[in-house]
This record gives sequence, C-alpha cells and structure tokens, in this order.
Amino acid sequence: MTMNADEEMRDDAVNRPTGEESDLEEKYPNRPRNHSKTLPFHTLPQTLFRPLSEIKKKPAGPPGNRRKAGPHGQSAANLNPFERRRDVIDRFISRWRKEVGDDIYPAFRLILPDKDRDRAMYGMKEKMIGKMLVKVMKIDKNSEDGFNLLNWKLPGQSTASSMAGDFAGRCYDVVSKRPMRTEVGNMLIEEVNEKLDQLSTASKEEQQLPILAEFYRRMNPEELMWLIRIILRQMKVGATERTLFDVWHPDAENLYSISSSLRRVCWELHDPNIRLDAEDRGVSLMQCFQPQLAQFQMQSLDRMIGRMRPTEEDPVFWIEEKLDGERMQLHMVSDPSTPGGRKFRFWSRKAKDYTYLYGNGIYDEAGSLTRHLGDAFADGVDNLILDGEMITWNTEQDAPEPFGTLKTAALSEQRNPFSQGIHPLLRIFDILYLNGRDLTRYTLRDRRNALQKVIRPVHRRFEIHSFEEATTKTEVEASLRRVVAEASEGLVLKNPRSPYRLNERHDDWMKVKPEYMTEFGESLDLIVIGGYYGSGHRGGNLSSFLCGLRVDDEQSSERSNPTKCYSFCKVGGGFTAADYANIRHHTDGKWSEFNPRKPPTTYLELAGGDALFERPDMWIKPEDSVVLCVKAASVSVSDQFRIGLTLRFPRFKRLRMDKDWKSALSVQEFLDIKSNVEQEHREKEFNVENFRKKRVKRTTKTPLAIAGYDENAEVNYAGPSGHIFDGLNFFVLTDANAPVKKSKAELESLVKANGGKFYQTNNAAPDTICIADRRTVKAASLQKSGDVNIIRPSWILDCIRQNEVDAGLPDFLLPLEPRHMFFTTEDRKEEVAGNLDKFNDSYARNTTIEELSNLFKQMGKTHNVNESCSSQAIEKLTERIRERIGSGWTMPSGWLFKGLTLHFPKGSAEGFNPDRLQSKQLSRIHLARNIVRFAGANVTSSLKDASITHIVVGPDTLASEVSILRKTLSTRKKLPHIVTTAWVEESWKERTLLDEERTFPTDPTAALILIWPV
Repeated sequence: MTMNADEEMRDDAVNRPTGEESDLEEKYPNRPRNHSKTLPFHTLPQTLFRPLSEIKKKPAGPPGNRRKAGPHGQSAANLNPFERRRDVIDRFISRWRKEVGDDIYPAFRLILPDKDRDRAMYGMKEKMIGKMLVKVMKIDKNSEDGFNLLNWKLPGQSTASSMAGDFAGRCYDVVSKRPMRTEVGNMLIEEVNEKLDQLSTASKEEQQLPILAEFYRRMNPEELMWLIRIILRQMKVGATERTLFDVWHPDAENLYSISSSLRRVCWELHDPNIRLDAEDRGVSLMQCFQPQLAQFQMQSLDRMIGRMRPTEEDPVFWIEEKLDGERMQLHMVSDPSTPGGRKFRFWSRKAKDYTYLYGNGIYDEAGSLTRHLGDAFADGVDNLILDGEMITWNTEQDAPEPFGTLKTAALSEQRNPFSQGIHPLLRIFDILYLNGRDLTRYTLRDRRNALQKVIRPVHRRFEIHSFEEATTKTEVEASLRRVVAEASEGLVLKNPRSPYRLNERHDDWMKVKPEYMTEFGESLDLIVIGGYYGSGHRGGNLSSFLCGLRVDDEQSSERSNPTKCYSFCKVGGGFTAADYANIRHHTDGKWSEFNPRKPPTTYLELAGGDALFERPDMWIKPEDSVVLCVKAASVSVSDQFRIGLTLRFPRFKRLRMDKDWKSALSVQEFLDIKSNVEQEHREKEFNVENFRKKRVKRTTKTPLAIAGYDENAEVNYAGPSGHIFDGLNFFVLTDANAPVKKSKAELESLVKANGGKFYQTNNAAPDTICIADRRTVKAASLQKSGDVNIIRPSWILDCIRQNEVDAGLPDFLLPLEPRHMFFTTEDRKEEVAGNLDKFNDSYARNTTIEELSNLFKQMGKTHNVNESCSSQAIEKLTERIRERIGSGWTMPSGWLFKGLTLHFPKGSAEGFNPDRLQSKQLSRIHLARNIVRFAGANVTSSLKDASITHIVVGPDTLASEVSILRKTLSTRKKLPHIVTTAWVEESWKERTLLDEERTFPTDPTAALILIWPV
C-alpha cells in the first residue's frame, strides 16, 4: 500500500532531526526507540480512560464484565478495584511495548498531562474553549447548545442539565448532536502531541482556532471530550500518577520525586529489570525535585504531639509559623563564566521554573532577588540546594503581604530594585545539598545547623525562618493563639530527628491550621445575598454562598432602602444535602441572575467598583433571603469584599430560621465583636510573653562540614544499641524498603551501634554478611555468582527488635527465615525453610499482630491476604481522603468518626437509672455504638479516659441526669461534648460530622439540654 504525498511529507517532518532533537540526543544518548508508529489516539479512551472511569464508578462490576484473567489467573471482575486498575494499566503498557516499542513518553504526556513539564501551559480555560467550539461548530451562541457551552456551570436545558459543572461532559453532549465523525478518529498519539505543542505556543485565537477545528474534524465526540480534559489537565480517571508509575517501573516514583521530569521517568527507566543505583536516588543540582509536604492535622492535638516526641529521652519538637507564600527551592552553583561567579535556578512546588522572575545570577537585571545575594553565602560554599517559602514583604509596614501579590512584587522589584514598597523575600527552612553532598538523609537538626553556618541573611530579602523548641501542647496552643491574632496561616510542627522525605506527606511534619481549632473561632449570623454554581457532583446547583452584613441606617448611602448589604465572605463548606434542600425550599423563585452591566446596587454592594470583585452567579434580595450561622477562625484584611475585611476559613454551622434579615449581623455590630475579640487577645499576650521567656534553650551540634567533602562523616542515628552483632562483618548494598524505610547509612549505624562492623565490599573481611533489598548492579552480580547468600535488611531490624523484647536474656541472632532472604544459595534453602512451621510461623521470633492475622487466614485457606489493605495503603488513602474532604468528596463510611473517642454511659455512677431505659432506647444506643465503631471511632468504657471527645446518651435522658454527668466532668481541662444518639444517626446519614449544637429531625429537643460545652 503506497502513501499519498501528504502522509510522506508528514512522516518526513516527524523523522527529520531538529535543533531540539539534537540536544535531546546529546542529553539522552541511551533513550529508547520505538520500532513502529504510535497507537491511534482512540486507544487511550477505549482501553485506558473509559475502563478506569468505569472501575471508579462501579468498583465491583457486573459478572458480565469478566473478560480477561488478572495477573494471577483470576477473572478481572474478581479482582479488587486497586488490582483491576493495575490490570488495565498493565495491559495498555504491554500492548504499547509489543506494538510500538519502549518509548512510552508520547502516551504518558497525554495520560498524565499535569505532570508534563516540557509542554507550556495552553492559556485556555473552559470559557475560551467553549467560545471556540461555538465558532468551530458554527452554532448560535444564544441557542440552547451555545448557552450550555458558554454557561457550563449553570443548569442547562434538556439533557445538558445532567452535565452541569462538568465542562468536558457538557462539550460531549453538544458535539454528539453534530459530530464530524461517528466512528473512531484517525489521529495517532504522536500527531495529537504535535498539535498540542502548537496549541501551547499559539498566543492568539486565530492561531488556536484552526488547531481545535482539526481536532473536531478528526475525532469522534468521546475522543474530543478526553482531549479537552487533557488540555484542561483535569483527567479524573480514578488512577493516580503513583499507580501508573508503579506499573511502569518500581523506581519511577522515586525518579520523578527527585527530577520532576516525566521524560526522564519514561526514557531512563524503560527497562523494569534495571534499577536505579543508590547514587541516582538523591537530589541533584539544577534538577527540580518534589519537596516534602506537611501532614494534615489530626483531630487530636495530643495525638500529634505524641507523634512528634516518640521518646522521653529527646521529647523536643519544633514549632514554625506557616507562611502564606509559595513553596520555592533554590539551586546555586559556582560558575566562573557567569558574572558574579554564581548561577541560580528557582522552582515552585509544582515544578514551575521561576528563574525568569527571581534571577539566574547576581548581576541579572531581571533578578528581583538574586541581585541582593552577592554576600549571602559563607566562604567555601560552592553549591547548595535550599528549601523555603517565597513571600511578599511590605517595607513600609514591615509586615508580609497576602500570597496573591507575589508576582506583582517581583515585577515591581525588577523595575525598581531598591525602592520602598513590596518585594520578594525568601524564608529558608531547610538545606538539602551542600558542596556535592546530598543531605536529605541527615536529621532536620543537623541540616538546620549546617544551614545556620552557610547562610548570611540579607535583611528582608533572604532570611532563615525561625522556629521554637517545645515539648507540650500548652506551648503549641500559645503559639497558635499568637498567629491567629496576627492573621497568620497557622503552624507547622516538625520532628528535629527526622530525615527529609522527598514527595511525601509524613507525620514528621504536621500543619496546625486555626480553622480546626474551634476554641479560637467565632460564630456569626450572616445574610445570604448571592450564590455560586458548583462543579462535579454539585454541578447545576448553588453550592456556595456570598454572605453580607446589613448596612446600618447611618452608614447607608441610600437611606430610603434599609435592606442594603455589603459583601463580606463566601461560605461553601459544612453543608449537608438536607441543608441545601432547606435553603432551596425557603428561597425558591426568589433568585435573579447577576448582570454585571446592571448590578443590583440598590440591594447589595460589592468591592472593586466597576470590577465587581467576587460577583455571584445569582443574587437575592435580603428580605427574601435566609440567615446562616457561620463559624470562622479569625478576621483578615481583604480588598475582595466591600467592608475591606473578611472571615478566614468560614464554615456553615446551621440555618437560622428563627432570624430574618432585620436581626442578621450589621456592619457596626460586627466591628464591635471584632474589637472585643482583639481586646481578649491583647489580654492573653502577657501570658504568652511570660511563657516564651521560660522556653527551653536551643541546643546545637556540628555534624556537618561547611565546605568540602568529608568521606568519613557519618549519619547520627538515634537507634537501639547492644551487642547482638559482636564479631560480625556486614556489607550493606542498599537501603531498606520494608517493613520501614531506612537509608544505607542508617542501617550501617545500626550495625555499628550493636557491635558489628561494616565494609564497602563483600571480600574486605571474612564471612561478610551481604544485605540488600533491591536488585542493583552489585546485588545482581553477587546473585549471578550463585555462592553468596543475600539477606534483606528486615533481618537486622528483627534481630534488634527481638532482643529488645527479650531484654535481660543473653543476646542471640534470629535464625534466617524465607522472608529475610533476598537470594538464597541451594545449600541453604532447606535450612532456611526449616525455621518456620507448616503455617509459616517462626519458631524463634515473636509474631506481630499483622502476621498473626495473616496466619489465621492461611490456616482457614479462605482467601489470600489483600495487599492493598496494608497499613501503608491505608495511610495513603487516609491522606488523599483528607485532601479532598471539603472539595466535593463524600466522607467514606469507614473514616467518618476516625480520630474521635466516644463513651456510652451504662451504670448509675454517672447518675443514670438503667431500669428506666426502654428497650427501644437501648436498641438505639446499641446501634449508635456499633455505627461509631464501624466508622473508625475509639469506644472507651471508662469515663476516666482523658482522650474522650464525645459522650453519647439516649434520647430520653433527663436534664437532671446530664447535670450530674457534667458535674462529674467539670474538673477536666478539656471538656467533652455530651450528645444524644441523634447526632450519631444524622451524621451517619449525611456522611459528614454535623455540628453538635444543631437539632435533628429524629430528636428535636436534644440540643436544648445536652450540648456541652456551649
């Protein structure tokens, strides 16, 4: 079959080397090559996107979907959702390798568009794409379909109403009525990438329109829908990049963490059998890495502090103020060819290069920051990597500015480098690389000591972020009270004994935000004056509301209309489905579309003059509206709202149907409340200042050299010590991956602390024990020889742990088990296997709870242990759930009451008479107890338990009995909430923790007598 002229020209263009291609050839000489053309674009929706989306919607799947066997011979429908996702991805990757080759980068750019740093942003959002589609399809913008495209958040007409809030879905609905193709399209993945490259460089609509028109001509509606999601970088297929990376190569996630390069992941790790060497696993100069992030706050501050101070010997943790800026990493290298002798690069947390904004050298005229760093480094510092936060500093007020002003400040500084006003300030809190040495494996305390020695701060330009040492919750609360008073972001608690964990959220860093600390909050009654349509599952309905303050007669410029309100804040969190339905019921038919050309200034006034800041989609007259009770952490300055102030972290508590617009909060009443709160904070400052004077003094250590490379420097690892390994020699090849992660240096320190010696070759000493947890080049070479046993690091950890358990007995080494062996020689296999019984239970080692559970499952032979339910998987899942709660996700049932401790009173000690309880009431209490236990809560039988957060009583409990209970608990420092079973039942029904002070349909009188504290 011959190609036509257009196809020949296209292939010539693809295969002809360009200047960029030559650079890539030089940078990646061993890059993989595909033996065939890329797959058609339609294979992505058909074999990857659609199957993954179906698993997300229907985790179980009907029996009719049992088509192919999974990796272990099971039918695909019998696999759990995690395994099914991996199976779908694995089949796609296998097909690519077979039909195309080993270079999967063209496909990964479309599968993970938000991770592709090589393609610039398109500069196109939903509204612009909607306008161009209207032109491409030649439809009237005022027609039904034109309206639906241009107003994608609003409830559409006819079938489009179901797609409200989903722009790509709305496009599919419109395009399906007038498709250019009904069969699959003919564009290859490589062609789609070429067109997207052109689209990313097109700056004008006349350049973008022909590209979008070609996509419309050559794709069917489903393909075009997924293409739009790629352009918007909003895939939402139900599989994260971690899952895709893990299927592609076991080291893919690690390489992406240290490089932020999708190209490197695809080209350097194209062979799953070749692993990264240890030296390739750390941060590198001028390579953007994925930084460590702070863990989300637990509901109990006591639990957080328990994680921060694991030992009584060293109970200190650090408190840092959480800055309101942009996370920034700075790389610096000495370069004699550069004016000033130093070269700089800046990257954000999302791997965006900001060097153009902050400067690449000391004499860079565009350097809003680097021009001030000529003397910012100590003598002998040749290169380093710093981690910090870029904030905006106001020199006139000597205070930080809000985050949104950062780019404006940098551009202003470029034009007037030494003028008064606002400019960027980099606050540094970590150093990860120094003079050719990766410091991530060192403790935070050691890294901070090194940072203090290598940086010479530049006032209000380049500073080291301060911290306080603490040991108790009281100190955290005092710091939090101070930052709330200063309208700051919150706090970060850090473990000074911890290493730096790339691309992880870990308990070593925990953020404490004031929105969670309800004791610092305020409850305000605000009038709803506007509404905003939601997206996703809230599409087509008003999901957040603009709230206002009633204007007093003396403040109103229009005294003839006393119902006027000023915009004050937006509230979108804390609503249940019943709350939304109730608001709709009381305001139905009273909403009007907000017309920016004719704003309803008679009834409401926004900030920004003609710019109309925070304009709503719909508006309502105050006298027709409802009053919301809103809780917030504090008040902050904002030019986005009419009175110049707004609430930080506002959250809906309940609907105030007992109030109307006349009794809602007025501007003057709010200012009075604000003044009273500020006075209370000032009164507390004295105690805070006295407390800070008694603070523990900081201790310093000097484990790192400032300049040069010290080959003999060791990691200070605070681990158990003993004589278990006396007389033994070790050769540690790799770090430990399981059951806990430990670096190679930490393992060597453990060996040394317990009497052993370690070497860097296997023949440096007789009877050397080789330790490895993954197949590096050296490990593969030893394994190939066939005469060396290679033991996993878990054996070292198990030996130490077992001797700690058996303290007081003579030290002994655990016999090797199959789980300890990375590679076993033929003459040792029988001996190693004989150290377990027929149920794989160790004869010498104490069994953990997890192992015991697995043993029972194996004894029953009911099913295999589900690896996706490991504690690691649960922690990752918990982290992602916490990220998304409040962003439209529904709380999973098993996490609803997680972190709470509940007590159900039984006897008469607390003043209750069991004989009076009816069987129905007992049934409700029993059901409530089972619900909270299933949903992750800890249920305690002892009222003396100090961790109790809630006490649950029956609906018929008398006020006198509650009074007795309150008296019993009155001496406690932290008072639990006393609630009825109705709170548990309604929270379970709504899949969210409802405010305890609300009344519930199943028990309308509960809140009148039982809520405490009020």
